[in-house]
Amino acid sequence: MKTLTGPTDHVVVVGAGLAGLAAALHLAGAGRRVTVVERDTVPGGRAGRLHLGAYRVDTGPTVLTMPDVLDEAFRAVGDSLADRVDLVPLHPAYRALFADGSRLDVHTDAEAMEAEVAAFAGAGEALGYRRLRRWLQELYAVQMRRFIDANFDSPLRLLHPDLARLAALGGFGRLDRAVGRFLSDERLRRVFSFQALYAGVAPSRALAAYAVIAYMDTVAGVHFPRGGMHTVPVAMAEAAARAGVEFRYGESVTRLERAGRRVTAVVTEHDRIACDAIVLTPELPASYRLLGRSPRRPVRLRHAPSAVVLHIGTDRTWPQLEHHTLSFGRSWNTVFGELIDEGRLMTDPSLLITRPTATDPSLAPAGRHLHYVLAPCPNTAVGPGAAHWGELGPRYRDELVRELERRGLAGLGASVQEESLVTPAEWTALGHAAGTPFSVSHTLAQTGPFRPRNLVAGTENAVLAGCGTTPGVGVPTVLISGKLAAARVTGKGRPE
Repeated sequence: MKTLTGPTDHVVVVGAGLAGLAAALHLAGAGRRVTVVERDTVPGGRAGRLHLGAYRVDTGPTVLTMPDVLDEAFRAVGDSLADRVDLVPLHPAYRALFADGSRLDVHTDAEAMEAEVAAFAGAGEALGYRRLRRWLQELYAVQMRRFIDANFDSPLRLLHPDLARLAALGGFGRLDRAVGRFLSDERLRRVFSFQALYAGVAPSRALAAYAVIAYMDTVAGVHFPRGGMHTVPVAMAEAAARAGVEFRYGESVTRLERAGRRVTAVVTEHDRIACDAIVLTPELPASYRLLGRSPRRPVRLRHAPSAVVLHIGTDRTWPQLEHHTLSFGRSWNTVFGELIDEGRLMTDPSLLITRPTATDPSLAPAGRHLHYVLAPCPNTAVGPGAAHWGELGPRYRDELVRELERRGLAGLGASVQEESLVTPAEWTALGHAAGTPFSVSHTLAQTGPFRPRNLVAGTENAVLAGCGTTPGVGVPTVLISGKLAAARVTGKGRPE
């Protein structure tokens, strides 16, 4: 594994999102002096906090899986996730509602899920679920240490017996076909393949290897931190500060000072911070601009679809909603073509509805409820530009409310007490390339060693972290990206 050359005693981390905080914890645990520079006044990055009256709203990810990865960051400084965050396992992990009126609760316990599938679709599908679960476990075991939690210096790094094992498991086929080997019920197949959208790819085009995300959701389990997802970066920052990390909030980085191939200082609006090394976690274009370097690629980077998110505080809720509810439309493959290829809003969207007050009522006033509605939409590179969303956003908000009312949430529009609408215009204003918070999609040409590297040619002492670089998008993988960046500095990564 290549590491930074020269001294690395003082490391400046730009950005206090999950990647930056993970990097800071692993660096501090390895004995480095660490300064974190963050443009906002609080930690969190995408995992931020919005106050809508007395409602406390998570502005970023709502699904937390693989808590062991998070705990590893705390343990790097002798701390503990359990001591910092009250994690509640969600049972069920999801509820799936289908257009035909059927319903499926997704359990992470094997016996409970087998019984659920048997009641839902018959004994044959329950047997198929058992086989699918074993396949997901094998897929995860092959991928995690070799292809996810690993720094790549070259595509040759792939030439390992685990690559043959992954191929033998069908990891290089298509996800929907792979899931179809085990399940014939089309509704069940959706439950175990929709996760491809997290990677920015339609299930019919995603590598079967990305079923590993379904493993994280449906086997390893989904959790919710009491107090909301924003408590996670707050706890990470507190643990880092206790370990000696200095935080500089409310300071935007304006430029980097260089001496030849080395970054010598980080310059903010208020100060100059000398450094021996730097970890950059902003969006890739912003990091490349600061470095004055942009890697050459044979084709331009493709970004994942974006999302419209409607945060609403309501005076009622609906019994069919669990903490996480997937509301599937009738259409499936056709809407991905609309979303990714044609750049149009989905005519029959599948929606994620999160109700955090189902687990933690303190996030809303007494007797009130929080709902988070996520609707995938085209990014601004293929769909409407950011400027169009000023007029399009409110209209689409009303369409979503009407659609949810048609799907059984009667009276939703009239129940709203507080709300906030987030569209690609807002993501663009936050600096997210192509107006998407999901960064670079996980096509084959943008996966593993072919994803933008966390080392940048022409700079000896800078590393990238975050969802745009390796290993990719999602809370666990972003946390791993921070650890991998720290390993480039300290040389304490996993041995080849």
